[in-house]
Amino acid sequence: MAETKTTADPTFDARELIASLPNRPGVYSMLNAAGETLYVGKARDLKKRVASYFQKSDHEPRIEAMVAQVARVETTVTRSEGEALLLENNLIKAHQPRYNVLFRDDKSYPYLCLSGDKFPQLRFHRGKLEKPHRYFGPFPSAGAVREGIAVLQKVFQLRSCENSVFANRSRPCMLYQIQRCTGPCVGLISEADYQEDVQNAVLFLQGKTTEVLDVLQKQMDTASAVLAFEKAAKIRDKITRLNTLQSRQFVESATAGDIDVIAAASERGLTAVNLVMIRGGRHVGDRTFFPQHAEGSPLAEIMPAFLVQHYLERQAPPTIIAEAAEDEVLAEVLSAQSGRKVQLTSNPGGERRVWLEMAAQNAQLAIRQKLAQKATQDDRLAALQEVLGLPATAQRIECFDVSHTMGEAAVASCVIFDKLTMQTNEYRRFNVKPATGGDDYAALREALSRRVARIVTGEFPTPDLLVIAGGKGQVGVAAEVLAEQGLHATQLIGIAKGPERKPGLEEIVFPDRAAPLILPPDHPGLHLLQQIRDEAHRFAIQGHRARRGKARTTSTLQQIGGIGGKRRQALLAHFGGLKGVQAASIDDLARVPGISRALAERIFAQLH
Repeated sequence: MAETKTTADPTFDARELIASLPNRPGVYSMLNAAGETLYVGKARDLKKRVASYFQKSDHEPRIEAMVAQVARVETTVTRSEGEALLLENNLIKAHQPRYNVLFRDDKSYPYLCLSGDKFPQLRFHRGKLEKPHRYFGPFPSAGAVREGIAVLQKVFQLRSCENSVFANRSRPCMLYQIQRCTGPCVGLISEADYQEDVQNAVLFLQGKTTEVLDVLQKQMDTASAVLAFEKAAKIRDKITRLNTLQSRQFVESATAGDIDVIAAASERGLTAVNLVMIRGGRHVGDRTFFPQHAEGSPLAEIMPAFLVQHYLERQAPPTIIAEAAEDEVLAEVLSAQSGRKVQLTSNPGGERRVWLEMAAQNAQLAIRQKLAQKATQDDRLAALQEVLGLPATAQRIECFDVSHTMGEAAVASCVIFDKLTMQTNEYRRFNVKPATGGDDYAALREALSRRVARIVTGEFPTPDLLVIAGGKGQVGVAAEVLAEQGLHATQLIGIAKGPERKPGLEEIVFPDRAAPLILPPDHPGLHLLQQIRDEAHRFAIQGHRARRGKARTTSTLQQIGGIGGKRRQALLAHFGGLKGVQAASIDDLARVPGISRALAERIFAQLH
């Protein structure tokens, strides 16, 4: 196969560009003739850095291919290298250049939060960190946070209930009965004693378990000295639980505090970066990242790219251990961003060296697992192509499913399988309006019509195979939609549960065949269809539950402009509830204090 190679714009003069650049820090962007950003980089000296691309001839193939396409170079001078680092990161995220090593920007790390209330609540948190709450983390997964919450409930018995529940309790809940809460909602513990538990929990989260045990021991001795034996017994139980949990549930470290340990590995064209999280001296889990555009890039280039893209705009721990991580500029920027010193270490010793080796092993293992998964998916796709008569080039599969409860809060999902994996960033949900009682056909028609219309306009690529989670009726509706939009050639099937509705007995339904196709339970092609169908089902149910929950906790009045909290309360109090408001006439609504005639007409129109 001939290789197409884009050449540089003949009007581009590298010598003229280099002569015009200053010897100052800044950011440079390389663009091709179409104006697409090829690469974004920062430099301590713009003139020297940009010149190195055009005056050297021993570039690696990836850089050589990029330089050959450059038609324009845009530069921005900054006041410092640290400022250049921040601007470079923003431009990379904005343009996603094809020759930069890119990491998925995952800002959804969970935290364990202690609220700033009089009796602080222990809770799970994602999103923006706000005062006066205290946050601990981030953690690699939601499971790690929930495990931490369970530990703190067992040992320190902090409340986890919402403030609305806490403020309206008349007797303690079940958590008090099973010794997971001290009952502050009904005054079973004083504020001072509760705050002591909170402070001990904070020390525990910071890895200062020995200090916590010392404090609890002193509190128990003090209580015993004043003959408060019941209180002393409760503190003794806390000490016992803490010692038990410390020995059974965690691998303790000799080093307290929060540390991130990062290592990269490369094998057979795949690169992985593994992040091990140490929180409060405890290994709470790890996460592996697979960068884009990393083919042929040395690990010495990948690690700095990860550090910049992962930690800028995100809270960094006090210590980061990673190979090729000793970057003074990045350390200064992260320290300024975090409001405390952040240390980058690349050559640790002792226990930290073991952590770094563990992260490297995790990265290698993740690559091997991904390669094995890729081989499996390749076999599954090939088997599906053969059994359905699809061309060998068929890669992209879209699957639709609908979820609702008797027509309420119906949601249709669209999931994408492409390039041998589920493309989660391309998933879409559609809020649809089926008829009363739940009309799956109408819901599917609406969702498919909206999706196919955007495929026809070129906004989304045409799938090689369209899969409907359903039987003959759903497939018939999908065929009608495709015909209406002119996509007659798109291969269409349905995957329906068999008569016994058991996995492995599914029927593959075709729009133009009377008899369904039933594959053996161990058929690789069936396994791929099951995987895609199950993912569409999961995604639809998740959206449906969220929409249903929102509908059941949101008043219809909240959706009307001009109705705030006070007016809503006035309406509900005047008419005795939402049904009374709905039954009221415009004149009745206008008699409520604060409701004008115009607003009454708007409320009536919105409710009817």
